[in-house]
Amino acid sequence: LQFTEEKLGQAEKTELDAHLENLLSKAECTKLWTEKIMKQTEVLLQPNPNARIEEFVYEKLDRKAPSRMNNPELLGQYMIDAGNEFGPGTAYGNALIKCGETQKRIGTADRELIQTSAINFLTPLRNFIEGDYKTITKERKLLQNKRLDLDAAKTRLKKAKVAEARAAVSR
Repeated sequence: LQFTEEKLGQAEKTELDAHLENLLSKAECTKLWTEKIMKQTEVLLQPNPNARIEEFVYEKLDRKAPSRMNNPELLGQYMIDAGNEFGPGTAYGNALIKCGETQKRIGTADRELIQTSAINFLTPLRNFIEGDYKTITKERKLLQNKRLDLDAAKTRLKKAKVAEARAAVSR
């Protein structure tokens, strides 16, 4: 009732401390930007939306996604296989094998970058969203409810004083 009356402009609202309001605003802003940065980092690390969904499902099931070669590793393996087929003694075969081995190392480095980024960058961001920010939200809601209770009590007290004053005047 208090909340509705405040929204309709029929009840007074106790304002929270300006510093607290500022902190709550910063927390909200931090959450929004953190979510955007997390999502874009995930897109950068795994551009394929289907693979991202698959990884998300495995993560929620607390399972490890099946390991498969990434694109640079796959290209490297094709080059090595082709080089061996043409013969390591041929110039083309030898070049393909060398390029393929380098391509596989690039793929391994890419995989390590993704894993390191997920652990050292995305995990702390996710911990903020799923931990600290949820706590802030819960405490803000609790504070809002206490403020509404306080304002409702102030309104009842004010009405009681007005009724008492009227009763005193009419005696």
